[in-house]
Amino acid sequence: MNKLEKAIERVKTQLPQLELLENESLSEHSSFKIGGNARAMALPSNNQELACLCRLLHEEGVKPMPLGRGSNILFPDEGLGNTFIIATDKLQTLELRENGSIYASSGVSLAKLSNFAYQNGFKGLEFASGIPGSLGGGLVMNAGAYGGELKDCVVKTEFYCLDRQDIFYLDNAGCLFEYRGSIFKNHGACIITGAVLKLEKGEKEEIAEKMRGFNESRREKQPLNFPSAGSAFKRPEGHFAAALIDQAGLKGYTVGGAQVSEKHAGFVVNTGNASAADVRQLMEDVQRIVEEKCGVKLEPEMIMLSPKHGEK
Repeated sequence: MNKLEKAIERVKTQLPQLELLENESLSEHSSFKIGGNARAMALPSNNQELACLCRLLHEEGVKPMPLGRGSNILFPDEGLGNTFIIATDKLQTLELRENGSIYASSGVSLAKLSNFAYQNGFKGLEFASGIPGSLGGGLVMNAGAYGGELKDCVVKTEFYCLDRQDIFYLDNAGCLFEYRGSIFKNHGACIITGAVLKLEKGEKEEIAEKMRGFNESRREKQPLNFPSAGSAFKRPEGHFAAALIDQAGLKGYTVGGAQVSEKHAGFVVNTGNASAADVRQLMEDVQRIVEEKCGVKLEPEMIMLSPKHGEK
């Protein structure tokens, strides 16, 4: 029995209340609806359960992979047969604190968090109302839209350090937020468990109007009727990825079941039966052709995992 299988058996025995999924289809945990099976996926219901799980895995020499809502990730067709995933879906604490800050667990969706801020009369998270990801994933990527980013309102991020096996905190500066990145993306030895956000008071009608405007714009401009991982490429300095892709004549370009959206060239969509191989090939083709025709090298925004992810 290898160390992963031994760890799975220990989890079943020592954490019987923990929700544990074996040989789970990753396509069910991805907004792209693509991916093979993961050997194991656990869904802890609170930070204490997560800590117990992480310590047990650490004792068995297994480093887990954290997963939010899977809205910015491409899983491999072959699956992740040697990976133990910890999904944060059930970490759902959301509360207004006495000092006017908001604490949210990492599994809270950005849409829910944005609405909670609005309900309590706080502005600054309107941009997040239509982003499909979770707070945890959003912090890893420093999610943003319409000129707003999470870094603008996060005071402190709470995370479980897999190397030191305990919960720690980083202030805003320590998170090293950057365009579509953070210290958590660059150094993946942690699982974000929550964050404290500080927002300004605003007029609820104005906040609601701004949220409506952003969401109407998304519905009008984005291919929300097809599975995707949001913007496929980062915005290159001085340019817009969608404009470059359109300029290169690639709107509607198709590889297998993957397509550059005919509605918004910045999106790669699954038209119904796309494989991860289709998406990868399409992304490579777009990068090559845009560089040839426009002289700009596009960088993927989505995270594309290989079947060997997590293997040493």
